[in-house]
Parts: sequence; structure tokens; C-alpha cells
Amino acid sequence: MNAPAHLLLVEDEPKIATAMRDWLVAAGYAVDLRERGDGVVEEVRRQAPDLLLLDLMLPGEDGLSICRRIREFSELPIILVTARVEEIDRLLGLDLGADDYICKPFSLRELGARVRALLRRTRPSPRNTAPECGIVLDADRFEVRVAGRPLALTPVEFRLLRRLMEKPGKVYSRGQLLDASYEDHRVVSDRTVDSHVRNLRRKFGEAGLDPIESVYGVGFRFELAREPQ
Repeated sequence: MNAPAHLLLVEDEPKIATAMRDWLVAAGYAVDLRERGDGVVEEVRRQAPDLLLLDLMLPGEDGLSICRRIREFSELPIILVTARVEEIDRLLGLDLGADDYICKPFSLRELGARVRALLRRTRPSPRNTAPECGIVLDADRFEVRVAGRPLALTPVEFRLLRRLMEKPGKVYSRGQLLDASYEDHRVVSDRTVDSHVRNLRRKFGEAGLDPIESVYGVGFRFELAREPQ
């Protein structure tokens, strides 16, 4: 199961900081909040977060100085937050090494979109693993192995399994699995999922496993300790 991305948020306006943190946590990220600039560089060295959301105007040490110092030793993804849109052109000219900029006031949806986009570009594609039953899903290689042996899946079966393995035990509806399985968002019947699940079960069954459980009237889930039926 994948660990959530770890974000370091540095923002000194309490209401904005709380709103940003709460929204990001609800979106599934692990968030550490700091309200001052001093000590941030040291924390980056110590914690190695996946992404830094950094306000420019901070007590202690300002965001410009923090960004410059971090770039001396790290390629950490950084989103700079500024209160003035005209400031962005100047920041770009300074070539600080920040990966993105966002201007207050911004919507939390926009913030989430910027974070997701930057993490997709910079964070290594995760492996979904279920060591209890010897299953390893490698998103980079687009392959699944069972006890070290490759399991031949179609692209749709691979994406469906990837979604199920994101949160073992969580029940996904047929609609959710369709959204994850067809990247072109084509219109197909919900029952198409049943056919793909049958194929996955057959292939896992040949390897002596049956990790996908159907939940009557709801959908399917991935169960690590499920015994073959």
C-alpha cells in the first residue's frame, strides 16, 4: 500500500494555513505545518518531504532566502505562494528554482490541482505491493508479478487492479473502477467490470491466489489474506 505524499506547508496567516492544511489532509496527503521561516531549511534536510508549499512573506526567514538555500542541496518540488500577482514576473526573473507559483486569493481546488500536477511530474511512480500474498504491481514497468513471476494482464485489467490495490480492504463501486480502468472515459456498462474481474480472478487463480472479493450490491475489494475459493 502506498504511503501518502508528505507535504511541508509554511504559511504564517493562521486562517489560510488551517484551510490549506485541512483541505490537503482531506485529499489524502500527510501535512506538516510551520508558521515561521526560521528552521525550515533544517527541517527539509531532516524530513525530506515530497513537496514544499512556501509563502514568500514569513517571520524569521523569508521565502526567497529559504528557496535559494534549499536549491543549494535539493531538487525538492517547491510551490511559492505570493499575495501579489505582479510579483510572479519578478520571481520568474530571479530564477529561484521554484517549480510553480500560486497567487492569493486562490481556490483550494486550484491548490490541489497544482500539488497533484507537480507530484505527478516529480514523484517516482509507486509500487503497489501485497507481500502477504507475493503480489507486486510496478506502475513504471506496467507489470504485475506474483511470487516473482510475471502475470500477463491487459491494460484495462492492470489499471483496475492498481485501483483496488491502492487501499486494500476498501470497497470500490463498479463506477469507480470503470473510471480508473478506461483513461479515455468511454461509456461502457458497469457490468463490464464484472467481466474484467472474472478474468483477473482466473489469472490469479492459476497462481493459487484469489485476492479480489465481490461485495454484493456494492462492488469489489482487494483482500490481502483472502484464500482461494
